[in-house]
Amino acid sequence: MYPFFRPLLFRLDPERAHALTLLALRFAGASTLLNWSLRRVYRAPEKPVEAFGLRFKNPVGLAAGYDKDGLAIAGLAALGFGHVEIGTVTPMPQAGNPKPRVFRLAEDEAVINRMGFPGRGADSVRNRIKPADKVNLFQRMMGVLPDRLPTIVGVNLGKNKSTPNEEAVFDYLSLVQIFAPYADYLTINVSSPNTVGLRQLQGRDALEGLLAQVHQQRQLEEASLQKRLPILVKLAPDLTEKELDDAVDVILRAQMDGIILTNTTLAREGLRSKYQREEGGLSGKPLRARSEAVLRQAVHLVDGKVPIVSVGGIMEPDDAKRRLDLGAALVQLYTGLIYRGPALVREIIKAL
Repeated sequence: MYPFFRPLLFRLDPERAHALTLLALRFAGASTLLNWSLRRVYRAPEKPVEAFGLRFKNPVGLAAGYDKDGLAIAGLAALGFGHVEIGTVTPMPQAGNPKPRVFRLAEDEAVINRMGFPGRGADSVRNRIKPADKVNLFQRMMGVLPDRLPTIVGVNLGKNKSTPNEEAVFDYLSLVQIFAPYADYLTINVSSPNTVGLRQLQGRDALEGLLAQVHQQRQLEEASLQKRLPILVKLAPDLTEKELDDAVDVILRAQMDGIILTNTTLAREGLRSKYQREEGGLSGKPLRARSEAVLRQAVHLVDGKVPIVSVGGIMEPDDAKRRLDLGAALVQLYTGLIYRGPALVREIIKAL
């Protein structure tokens, strides 16, 4: 039915359209009947994958950014995703950048966003994903999940806008501590272009200092919880070959468990839309070639030592299949869902 609804959604402001679809999935997830119906409609064969110590029912996940506050995990899981990454979550609530901050480039099958990590903060998200013995209807409608998470859930972590880079490590350490008991894996996001100065943390010295302390905090949490806590690092597509080489080397030396490639890009080559000059990160079809190029280089650099999750410009089943053939262990979607609809998840899985 998505081809019918898409023109209606595309008449709305992009951020409002996103909020509407998220709300629909939130309530569908809370309803036993609607949740069952979604699972029936979007049912796909299982294609199990092992990565960073976890078993995924299939290699197709939802990228961070769609469900920033973990409001619709149950509804999203019903669409067939093998994992859902929520966030980016910051320690304290923040409003993000001024609106308008999302632009739909329909001619280019792309989106530019400069959201700036808006969200309700870590405590709110934690209360939504931690197990609850009993959950009433109101709690279910608010996104609180009973017993256990309905799919593998990762939490994407970022610093608050007001936190200077010299103190960013404290934001990340607090987030690791907060979410270690509840998340299946964590992602250190140092690659969003929409928080001033954040990408500077991808430099060798800054990244080395950050990840060394993150690893120490992870060890403390693992000892306390007696569980393994995979931590991944998400990088930008705009790094030079040398910068990517340095970042991957630091990630491996810091004993991180995986890499997510890539975040959105600041590049604007070949765009036709009137919104092409808007500031922010570009996602969608124009990112496809760059994301694949970065994946090729990273696969060579890691040499099988850690899994890579590929995201960026995956718009068709063939795009996802090519990423997996290039050496990615998992793929993630976001902008492809806007242009192709939720059936894209099942189409990819069936094509593998």
